[in-house]
Amino acid sequence: MSTGMLISAPAMRDPNFARAVVLMCQHDEKGAIGLVISREGPVVIDEVLEKLEMQAGTDYPQPTWWGGPVGMGTGFVIWRGEVPEDEGWNLGGGVAVSPSAERLADLARTGTAFELCLGYAGWSPGQLDREIDEGGWLFTSVDASIVFDVAQADRYRAALATLGLSPDSFWNSPADA
Repeated sequence: MSTGMLISAPAMRDPNFARAVVLMCQHDEKGAIGLVISREGPVVIDEVLEKLEMQAGTDYPQPTWWGGPVGMGTGFVIWRGEVPEDEGWNLGGGVAVSPSAERLADLARTGTAFELCLGYAGWSPGQLDREIDEGGWLFTSVDASIVFDVAQADRYRAALATLGLSPDSFWNSPADA
């Protein structure tokens, strides 16, 4: 697994990730980086643009997304499109992610629709693999409609539905139980 969407198992105990949907940007021998897309962030995008003194071609009154508990001062812009590999990640389904302030400024200046995650989720080498083996996470391909068209409050249920599951009908236990 390198990119895709992680869905926390209904029994997830970590409050940071209970009922979470995570866009996986990178997962390799060095560890993993993902962005929680099912939680609202602390400010609206217009406030971030103003603080960074970026000119916008339109208003962005929507809230930021809480990307995870690591690096809350770090921003990741998510939009429909593609990004050069040396700047970010193309996650499939036309979903692009970049930590570049220049990309954020360009998208805002041209009035392009985008979302902004503040913070991220990070796992050390092997940590995410163990959590998956212990039954903490499910994995599916990136679905752009869940990322951009489904309300945040409904993303968990929608992501589970891509696997034919619902929070009410799903039960799991670790593979070695």
